[in-house]
Amino acid sequence: MTTRNFLLGRGERLTSDVVVPSGPVVKIPPYTVQEARSRLTPMLDKATRAFAQLPAEACPDEQVIAALTLNPEYIAKSYYPHDLLKAVGLEAVGSKPRTITPEKRSRDREPEEALTTQLFVTGKRAAFRAWAQELPKWSLTTPAAAQLVSIEEIAAPEPKDKIKGPLPRTGKVVYEVVLHTDELLGEARMVPHFRKYLAKLGIEVGLDRRFYAGGLCFLEVAASATHAKNIALYVPVRVLRQMPKLRFLRPPIRAGAAPAQGVKLPDVGPLDPSIRVAVFDGGVPSDHPLTRWTRPHEPRGLTTATPDDLEHGVGVTSALLFGHLDPSQPIPPPYCNVDHYRVLDETPGQNSSELYEVLERIEAVLTQEPTYQFMNFSLGPVLPVDDDDVHAWTSLLDKHLANGEKLATIAVGNTGESDRASGLNRIQVPADCVNALAIGAANSPGKKWERAPYSSVGPGRSPGMVKPDMVEFGGSLQRPFLVIAPTKAPQITSTGGTSFAAPSVLRLGIGLRAHFGPLLDALAIKALLIHCAEPGEGTPAEIGRGRLARTLDDLVLCADDTVRVVYRGEITPSKYIRAPLPMPSASLIGRVKVHATLCYACEVDPHHPGNYTRSGLEAIFRPHSGKRKTSSQVHADTRSFFGKTQRGMTEGELRADAWKWENCQHASNNFNAASLLEPVFDIHYNSRREGYNHKPTTKLPYALIVTVKAPQMADLYNQVVRRYATQLEAFRPVIEIPVRT
Repeated sequence: MTTRNFLLGRGERLTSDVVVPSGPVVKIPPYTVQEARSRLTPMLDKATRAFAQLPAEACPDEQVIAALTLNPEYIAKSYYPHDLLKAVGLEAVGSKPRTITPEKRSRDREPEEALTTQLFVTGKRAAFRAWAQELPKWSLTTPAAAQLVSIEEIAAPEPKDKIKGPLPRTGKVVYEVVLHTDELLGEARMVPHFRKYLAKLGIEVGLDRRFYAGGLCFLEVAASATHAKNIALYVPVRVLRQMPKLRFLRPPIRAGAAPAQGVKLPDVGPLDPSIRVAVFDGGVPSDHPLTRWTRPHEPRGLTTATPDDLEHGVGVTSALLFGHLDPSQPIPPPYCNVDHYRVLDETPGQNSSELYEVLERIEAVLTQEPTYQFMNFSLGPVLPVDDDDVHAWTSLLDKHLANGEKLATIAVGNTGESDRASGLNRIQVPADCVNALAIGAANSPGKKWERAPYSSVGPGRSPGMVKPDMVEFGGSLQRPFLVIAPTKAPQITSTGGTSFAAPSVLRLGIGLRAHFGPLLDALAIKALLIHCAEPGEGTPAEIGRGRLARTLDDLVLCADDTVRVVYRGEITPSKYIRAPLPMPSASLIGRVKVHATLCYACEVDPHHPGNYTRSGLEAIFRPHSGKRKTSSQVHADTRSFFGKTQRGMTEGELRADAWKWENCQHASNNFNAASLLEPVFDIHYNSRREGYNHKPTTKLPYALIVTVKAPQMADLYNQVVRRYATQLEAFRPVIEIPVRT
C-alpha cells in the first residue's frame, strides 16, 4: 500500500427512503376454534381450581397470574393475543422463552419440538372463574374467539417453578426475589403488600434495597431456609434464588511480579483529555503512579481496600491506559484520562448483601451528569446467563446504554473450565447485555491464537445470541498479560483473565475516538470493532466474531483493492431506507467479498427475555438491480446476507426469525463480479414492546459498516473515492496516527 487510504464516512448521504410493498399473509391455524376451545377448557378449569386454593394474603387485590404458552406458529408480534386477553379481563406482565412439542401443526405437518413464548398474564380470580364458565359456550362469533388457536397451554405456576438453583436446607438465607411489578405500582402497593405478607410468615424485612427494571422489581430478603416455598407462593414472585455472590477478583493466572526492569511510564498527558471514561473495580491507591492519568473515587464509609482488590483495580486500569505491556518497547501515551470508581468494600463472599451494594454504587455513578462516554466492567455476580430471566445487573446496565451514546465493555468471566453440562462454564452476568460489548479472552496476541481455556463461553440469550461479542488477548500460563503493578514504584507484573481483555478492547475504541473525534460516535465505534475482528477457528460461542484487530491501522486503513464505508443515521419506525454499497463506476472484475456489520442500541423489556429488545433492523440485500423474477416486480430480487446465515443461532431460532431482533448483525459473503450491479441493503425498522406491535415516536440511530474487497481491482479504493467525491469523505484523524513500519 503506497498511500494511506483512510476509511470513508458519510455513507448515510447515499441512503434514501424507499417503499417496499409487503404481500398478504395467509395464516392457516393448527386448530379450529372448536378444537382450541375443547383443548383449553380443562386446562383453564384446573388453573382456576389452583387459584381458588391460594391464601388471600398471597394474592394482592385478588390478583393471580397464569402461564399461557403460545403455539410456536404464533410467536410473531403480529399474532400477539391482545384482543383475547382484553376480552377476558387479563393483562400480560411478562414472558419467557420455552421449547415445546405442540399437539398439532398447521397443514397436517408432523409435530416437532419448537421454540415458543410463555406469557405470564394477570387478572382477578373472578376474571379467571368467569372465563372458565364462559369458554365452553364460545363460538366463531364470540369476540376474540379466533385468537384461541394461538394458545397451546394454560396453567397455574407452582412455587417450585419459580425457585432457581439449589437452596440451603437449613439456616438463614439471603434470597434474591424478583416480583412482577413496575416502579409506580411497586412503590404504591406491591412492595408494601409483599412486606405485610412476609411479616405474616414471621419474616421482618425492610426491603429498602431494591432495583426496578422494566416490569420487574429485584429485592433482597433475608429469611430462614424453610421459608423458601412460602415466599415463592406469593403470586407476583417470578423468581426466587439464593442471592448470588460477587466474583472473586483473583485472576486465573498469577505468575507474580516480574523483576524490576526500570519501567518508565510516559511523561506526557493523554492524547485527548476531553474523553470521559469510567472504570468500576477494586480501586487504585491515591499515591500510585497511574494517578497521573487516573482519578480514584472512593465512596464514603468503605473499609480499607484489600491487596487483591487493588491489584485487580490497578491492573484493569493499566490495561485500559496502555494495553498489554511489551517490556522491549516504550510504554505508549494513553489516549485518555480515567475515573476509577472503587465499588468493592470487602473480600467477595464475606457479605451476602454485597451484590446489591455494589450495584447501588454503580447506579449512583451512571445517573450522574455529565455522563461517561466509555465504561469498563470487569466484575459482576457469580451467575451464568439464564435463558429464562434477565438479572438486575444486566437490566440496569442495558437501560443506561439504550440511547447508543455510550460504549461499555464487560468481561465475560473466567469459568470456561467449569462444568459444561450444567452450564457453569457459560458467560457470567452482566455479559449478556445487548447494548454492551461482552469480551472473552484469547491465549495469545500473536498470529496463532485461540480462546483461552478459562474464558467463559456462550451462547448468550436470544436476542443477543453471539456472546462474547469478541475476544482479545487476556493472558495464558505460557504468555501472561503484563500490567503495571500496584506498587508505588513503576513495575510490571504478570496476570491474566477476561478482566484485562475487556479494557484492552475499550482502549482501542477510545483510540478511535481520540484520533477521529466526533466523526465516530459510540455506535460506529462498536460496529467498527466488531466489523474488523479477526476470524478464528473457534465457534461463535467460544470467540464471538473473532479477536480484536491488532492496531488502529487495521480499523481505519484500506488496501488499494478494498474500500470500507461508515454509515451513521436514523430510521423512522416501520419505514425502509435504501443503503447502496460503495461501487466503482467501472464494472467489477473477478471474485468480490462483501463484509457488513449493522449495529444499533435500543430499549429493552427485562420481563420478556425472549422478546428482550424492543427494536429490530432487518437488512434485505438486493445484489443486482437488473434481476427480477417477474416483470411486475417493483424492486430487485433479494438474497440472504445476514438472516439465515447468522452464526451461532439454533435452527429453531432461525426458523422463528429471531435473528431479526439481534441488535448486532455481522456477515461476509463472496460473489462473482457479474452478480453484483448497484447492490443495496433495504433496512426496515421493526418495533415491539413487551412482545407485541408498538409504534414508537422516535427514530432509531444505527451504524452500518460495509467493506468491499475485489482482489483483481488494484485501484478499487481510488475508483470509489472518485465516483462519490461529493458524498463520501475520508476520515482524516484530528490527531495523527503514527505510521507503523
